[in-house]
Amino acid sequence: MILFKKKKNKVEPIQKRWKIARNCLDLILECAKSEYPNEFGGFLRVDDDEKDTITEIVILPGTISGDSHAIFRMNMLPIDFAIVGTVHSHPSYSARPSGADLHLFQKHGKIHIISAKPYDEFSWKAYDYMGRGIDVDVI
Repeated sequence: MILFKKKKNKVEPIQKRWKIARNCLDLILECAKSEYPNEFGGFLRVDDDEKDTITEIVILPGTISGDSHAIFRMNMLPIDFAIVGTVHSHPSYSARPSGADLHLFQKHGKIHIISAKPYDEFSWKAYDYMGRGIDVDVI
């Protein structure tokens, strides 16, 4: 999320620093492993008190997973302002977003995570809504 700070008649963006709970990241990686060779997909939810800490994933009923896609039934997405982005896996060694991923990023949230093979703590990346890589602290 980008906030703005006014400095001597200039507006400069301030990048929000995101965090993710270790158990949430572990769950993401295990879900990706269990869905392989298909993609896994879900939504990221922040803590009610710590609005910059991802603590849960929301998996929508009826999500369709394939070897090159995860299709969400958006009508099943709960009305929850704590949902801040998406998470999905790639059944390859690349965690770079595709064109379809970038389209999804721009429509649904501020932060997005892609996990790739071998689905360990070093094989995932986080992106902002424009597809720019961002750092996320694991806590």
